[in-house]
Amino acid sequence: MDLVQGQGGDHAETDGAFQEHAPVMLAFAPNWPVRAVMFRVFGAAFILAAASMWLLPDEGADGSLTVIKLGISVFFFFCGLAVLMRSHRDAQPDAYFDPIRREVRVLQKNDRGRPQTILRRGYDSLGSVRFASNSVQLVDVDGSVLMRLVIDDASARAALKSQLSGMVTIVE
Repeated sequence: MDLVQGQGGDHAETDGAFQEHAPVMLAFAPNWPVRAVMFRVFGAAFILAAASMWLLPDEGADGSLTVIKLGISVFFFFCGLAVLMRSHRDAQPDAYFDPIRREVRVLQKNDRGRPQTILRRGYDSLGSVRFASNSVQLVDVDGSVLMRLVIDDASARAALKSQLSGMVTIVE
């Protein structure tokens, strides 16, 4: 069996680009932190209401009233879970900045928990990028904001800035 080595070609260029700029993944943050807190409070209230229904005394209750009580408590429980899961961190999409393909992809987990691409934009189709102290905004060519991402890590901010420099106009 002979071992065949590649001549480099396009792969050498992409390998060098990958070694120079590592991919960066950022998670979307909820726009309104107050809204996320309210969802958690209401979800917990629904679940507590479902459990507390059974703590109430049911003197003189017949079987049909118990079935109605069971139905209402199950309804409150599932409504509480739905409201709690709405603002869960796993439900938020991720932005993946790919230096090899020179594009940004927004990935969201599907029903099976696998990431699925819901948006793909090349770096050349972006108007500009605005870096703030703890966030980055991707701006379209018409000036509208495509997405705003929170960057808490200084090393991720520096890696993203070095990856986008030279390909996208960076506004400070």
